[in-house]
Amino acid sequence: MDIANFTTLLAQAFAQTSWLERLSVLFGICQVLLSKNNKIANYPVGIIGIVFGMVALYGAKLYAEILLNVYYLIMSAYGWWYWTGNRIQTEQPISNTSRKEWYIVLAIVLGGFAMLYFALRSFTDSDVPLWDAWVSSTAWAGMWLLARRKLENWLLLNLSNLFAIPLLVHKELYLFALLTAFLFIVAFVGFAKWRRIMKIQSTNA
Repeated sequence: MDIANFTTLLAQAFAQTSWLERLSVLFGICQVLLSKNNKIANYPVGIIGIVFGMVALYGAKLYAEILLNVYYLIMSAYGWWYWTGNRIQTEQPISNTSRKEWYIVLAIVLGGFAMLYFALRSFTDSDVPLWDAWVSSTAWAGMWLLARRKLENWLLLNLSNLFAIPLLVHKELYLFALLTAFLFIVAFVGFAKWRRIMKIQSTNA
């Protein structure tokens, strides 16, 4: 496929997306850029994008993804409050995941997957319960490692992204798929940057 055909297909895909998806992706990109620059505005911008995204995901019957976004929403509200009321923060050093923590990661992935799959099969009309449950459970584990400032959080988040991209394409949520592909690339950059920070930490210790 040449560049012209690819561009045409991309334009057609964009035209088929809903305004909710477009707004969610737009706010999501702004949130990522603001977060990278350590701006507190990333939280209210992110919250708006999450709300738009949840409505779009409901229309696509991706219920586990909605639950994942509920978690994002709660963490964004907490982060906004924390940054506003706590200017002085003690930063935890970045470290590798211990064996005990890997067991917890495994429990989150398997337990979350089983719970979500059962709920999706039993109580919703989801047509992709297996896929949806896997994407969300691996993202949950990645976010837990991120909260504990573990280097390997990027690996779990990218495992989730790897499956999320084709899932979103399958659901014709093309802009969400492009945003996830962007986050997939950013995760590699984040992993490399965190490794450099770890080396600096060990040198200064």
